[in-house]
Amino acid sequence: MRARVFYRTLLGLGIAYLFVPVLVVVAFSFNDFKGRRNVSWEGFTLRHWADPFKLPGLSEAVLNSLTIAFLSALISTIVGTLIALALVRYRFRGRATTNLLLFLPMASPEVVMGSALLTLFVATHVGRGYVTVLLAHILFNLSYAVVTVRARIVGFDRHLEEAAMDLYANEWETFRRVTFPMIMPGVLAAFMLAFALSFDDFVITNFNSGSMQTFPIFVYGATKRGVPPQVNVLGTMIFGVMVIAMGIFLFIQNRRQKARD
Repeated sequence: MRARVFYRTLLGLGIAYLFVPVLVVVAFSFNDFKGRRNVSWEGFTLRHWADPFKLPGLSEAVLNSLTIAFLSALISTIVGTLIALALVRYRFRGRATTNLLLFLPMASPEVVMGSALLTLFVATHVGRGYVTVLLAHILFNLSYAVVTVRARIVGFDRHLEEAAMDLYANEWETFRRVTFPMIMPGVLAAFMLAFALSFDDFVITNFNSGSMQTFPIFVYGATKRGVPPQVNVLGTMIFGVMVIAMGIFLFIQNRRQKARD
């Protein structure tokens, strides 16, 4: 009994540690503060939610973050899924080396990767901006996508594909009707993880963005002059959208699991 209470207490403290900062951001998006710094509670108001893009450049920064996150997540998930399929199902020369190289971006500190990419772009005379940030995000997202999808493929029953081919389905039809639906949860998880990592990234983006601003870079610059409430509003919106998306994803998965059972 005491052990159960102890573990539940630890669980509660862990959850509080994770979510208290998020709740602070949500609360201060409704703060009716006076002055430049939104750091002490003054009262409740909805006026900041009426115009969340009031600050100049904020809407452009959010749009840059959203489009870069979506494109980098989409490209890295597609390429990562194909790489994962190749690594799990085929044996070829350099397979072990490929596995090692895929883990290096995950193990490398962001400041090292950011400075290395900056050196590459400067040496090749590539102007820093939207394209360089997109390429950088695809690079570090690719490793996470491969690892996530690969974990799903490893547990895949190949007999289902063999049964489909016995019923005269070709390779493409087998992949479209059997393989892809079965690994879809892993693919969606890889996409959502890559999207979150890309949208959240600051260090690598700061090295390679040039004069372009993303949402994390805008927040970093804004906090030097104060803490704009619009930042808290947009942070709350993004958090809410991600929670809803995860809820829908889990709901669909549970329905499919119950249908199988």
